[in-house]
Amino acid sequence: MDTNLVAQMIVDGVSFAKHAHIDLPITPNDAIRFHDRTTPYIVHPIWCAMTIMAETRLPESLRLNGCLALMWHDVLEDTHAELPIDTVCEVRQLIQDMSFANFADERNLIWERSKEIRLLKLYDKTSNLLDASHYSIEKWNNYVEFTQSLIVDVENNYGSLNIIKIAKSIAVHKS
Repeated sequence: MDTNLVAQMIVDGVSFAKHAHIDLPITPNDAIRFHDRTTPYIVHPIWCAMTIMAETRLPESLRLNGCLALMWHDVLEDTHAELPIDTVCEVRQLIQDMSFANFADERNLIWERSKEIRLLKLYDKTSNLLDASHYSIEKWNNYVEFTQSLIVDVENNYGSLNIIKIAKSIAVHKS
């Protein structure tokens, strides 16, 4: 892994995500996190992307492609931006496969997608739970149930990862 190239990829990825989510959101609300209406939306994809980069047990190619896919996974859904022209096919496919019409479709169709997509979705859902204090108990518990099923699947496919430890500590039912 060429440290300078990876660092530049991350900087460029953040720059594009910032441009897409801050300058080209579909609605003004798409530029900020819902929980406090002030945190820039890009905190979510950056957290996801940096967390997968810290997973040294994953293959380098999955970490690198996963980093960009997670950094840009909401660009097509929440902004008017198109992915950069030089985005590699693997990253484009990961982003497309992470997209669903709604949460119900995601819960049902995720199991038809690759194990890599389910891994990436675990980062996404864990990050969502980190700032989901505004969720109703019912919505929280539905989200937790889905996240717990992803945890089991990812652990079966990849073994012990940091994201599993983080997700297990957060994905707890409320009463």
